[in-house]
Amino acid sequence: MLIPTEQGMIDECRMRMVRRCHGANGIFGGGFTRHFNALWAFVLLTLVLCSAVAESAPPAVMRLALSAEPPTLDSAKATDRLSAFVLGHTHEGLLRYGADGQLEGAVAERWEIQSDYARFWLRPDARWEDGVPVTAHDFVFAWRRVVDPATAAPYAPLLGSVQHAEAIMAGKAAAASLGVEAVSDRELKVRFDRPCPWFAALAAYTTLLPQREDDLSNHGDRYAADVGRFLGNGPFRLTQWVHGASLTLQRNPNFRDRQHVYLERIEVPYITADPSARLNLFLDGQIALTPVAPEQSASVLQRRVRIRRFDDGSLNFLVFNFRAQRATQDRVLRRAIRAAINPERIVNQVLRLPGALPADSLYPRFLSLDGVRLSEAAAFVTAGWSAPPAPALTEPLMLLVNDSPAAIKVAEYIQAQLGRRGIEVRLDRQIFKMRLQKMRAGEFDLALTNWGPDFDDPMTFADLLASWNPNNRGGFQHEEYDRLITRAAESNDPSTRLRAFLDMQRIVVDEVPVIPLYENAELYLQQPGIKGILRLPFGGDPVLRYARWVE
Repeated sequence: MLIPTEQGMIDECRMRMVRRCHGANGIFGGGFTRHFNALWAFVLLTLVLCSAVAESAPPAVMRLALSAEPPTLDSAKATDRLSAFVLGHTHEGLLRYGADGQLEGAVAERWEIQSDYARFWLRPDARWEDGVPVTAHDFVFAWRRVVDPATAAPYAPLLGSVQHAEAIMAGKAAAASLGVEAVSDRELKVRFDRPCPWFAALAAYTTLLPQREDDLSNHGDRYAADVGRFLGNGPFRLTQWVHGASLTLQRNPNFRDRQHVYLERIEVPYITADPSARLNLFLDGQIALTPVAPEQSASVLQRRVRIRRFDDGSLNFLVFNFRAQRATQDRVLRRAIRAAINPERIVNQVLRLPGALPADSLYPRFLSLDGVRLSEAAAFVTAGWSAPPAPALTEPLMLLVNDSPAAIKVAEYIQAQLGRRGIEVRLDRQIFKMRLQKMRAGEFDLALTNWGPDFDDPMTFADLLASWNPNNRGGFQHEEYDRLITRAAESNDPSTRLRAFLDMQRIVVDEVPVIPLYENAELYLQQPGIKGILRLPFGGDPVLRYARWVE
């Protein structure tokens, strides 16, 4: 369709018509000019009408602001929602969450999961962004890389049920021995050492995305570090990335389901941790949606703007460092700290965040098993508990915290409460990426952090404290807890698994490796005229694959 945005295009069109009419053996006779001018007027009217229709059509671009830069776009190493948001749009796994929030086929058109194996049959039209077919070999390569100790993939334990995975992660077997096989280009077979009832949900998760061996080899240590340094197979491709400032995702013309991708581009022209800046961008119409910070809710309500609510399933908690020479190794100290902190006060007086819920369990309220909500079944063990006085400390405790306003508020509350009990606390404020790095390195006494569910099973929270889990940032080790993790992982019996998860909660109460603080509920604003944005507690959020502007 011609849209006359430049006069030269119109002039060229007019000259072509003149040449054609003069070359038609004078069929207009002496009235050529009169007939031509009438025809040209009709063409101009058509162009103007087409232009008006095009200008009134819904835009194909959606703009957002991120709170921080994605720490990594290597799917084997990503652990956070910012990275998962980008990877969830540039990549597609075996399964995905559909527009109704339920698991459905993605690269896999069908699948079968049994207690000792799983099989996936891949779609013939699945393509990488360069047009090369996605094959079962790409999943084999990616998963072997995840469990290879040389990769240091934080979520490698997610594959712990796969045959030989634990031996590989322990350095006792080669990555090539992992129980995953490309039976053919379009058939993938996975063998289990033990049952994995939640494997279908894992197949939709970021860590299990495919990767091309030749792509990674080409870029080496710079893989996924910038635009053009990795290939995706998802609905969009990364076309611009100014680190710390902006990024752009363009619709992938080789995506197998591109006819159902309605946006041409997803633009992130702003990366800022300042909630006031994001709110102003939204009110100015510069971005499509934004979270509402606790301190903003009252003023937003006064503007009569519709506030939406999303239960993101995440748990905010305080984690203790169990490494040598850390004062927080002392259980008496950890119990005294827990006694000083009131989760209800954090929610209702410190944050004042509507929808957030105080936490008294390792398991958020949305999780259930065999019809039992774990948070209700596990919470009773805290009743009647009391703490001894805090031991004397020779040095202040270092509390590692994000630089976001909400996190700093909670940290300052903890600092004040512990100060009243004679425990001096100093805050170590870091940007999101640096906080992750310092937690991995164990450079903290206490750390404020949160965890969002990776899949719909209590194990997504329970195994955070397994001794072998790289995401066990505090280095907590407890033999009985590890045995319970194994019991819950190896059983297909819901009652056996439920008992194991409840027993884990009792250990958390007794040993205090973490202190659950509150369950998050995000309040957010969304511009009118948008449909199809999917909000999910699992993986990258929000999902814009199905989003579109409507008239």
